[in-house]
Amino acid sequence: MHMTRDVIWQETKKLIIVVVGALLNAIAMNHFLIPAKVYASGFTGVAQLLSNILTEYTPLNVSTGILLFLLNVPVTILGWRKIGKAFTLYSFVSVTCMTFFLELIPIEKHSPDILLNAVFGGVIAAVGVGITLKWGASTGGLDIVAMILSRMKDRPVGTYFFTLNAVIIITAGALYGSEKALYTLVTLYASTRVIDAIHTRHEKLTAMIITKKADELKTAIHDKMVRGITRVPAKGAFKGEDKEMLIIVITRYELYNLEQVIKEVDPNAFTNIVETAGIFGFFRKE
Repeated sequence: MHMTRDVIWQETKKLIIVVVGALLNAIAMNHFLIPAKVYASGFTGVAQLLSNILTEYTPLNVSTGILLFLLNVPVTILGWRKIGKAFTLYSFVSVTCMTFFLELIPIEKHSPDILLNAVFGGVIAAVGVGITLKWGASTGGLDIVAMILSRMKDRPVGTYFFTLNAVIIITAGALYGSEKALYTLVTLYASTRVIDAIHTRHEKLTAMIITKKADELKTAIHDKMVRGITRVPAKGAFKGEDKEMLIIVITRYELYNLEQVIKEVDPNAFTNIVETAGIFGFFRKE
């Protein structure tokens, strides 16, 4: 009963964080980026760009929120099949909430200064994305695509992020002038720096877990994620106790799940998380 109450409380907190993250993203869009015609990254930027193109070059007038939702539907279906229900469900909740808030919050310009809009919009959006990632969910779109690619093959997903963002910047520059493209770059830079501070923009991380409960921890980790684990004998220098060190390479999207598993199985374990620049050999547990 106690565990069930804890789980319900954890999931409730996670849901609240996802909703707050979506609200911050919507505020960044409708109060800073959309009025200044400065573009966000990923699927949000694509939706923003498509909305402007449809409004200016066709009789159609479709909002950024609706387009963002439509772009995420096929990705969510794919994620549901390939990744797992929990991660995909929270990601879809995030997208749905953001669409709702984008429709609810009026588009309002606070400053004529494009640089101020670009920086504040990028920072506020990044806080929303950062806290969502930190709690084991995502804001959908490219995050789900990256997760699918990391599960299927060990591909450099950063390339896909860069490619899509480059397309947004080039298209914005071609349609609305190079100045808009340059301000979009400022937004992307500000966003990346803030996400770095809150969570991590590194695609892969290495966890070194020193524990007395290696067998239980190994089983619990394998129940949650498909990753190989290396076990190394270890001895505490202070008390001379025999322990083991588990070494595991994970994606940034799995960090929250790993933290929860360690807290449940061995709260006294010492864990060191380091950024991984690159790996060779098999990444998945075959």
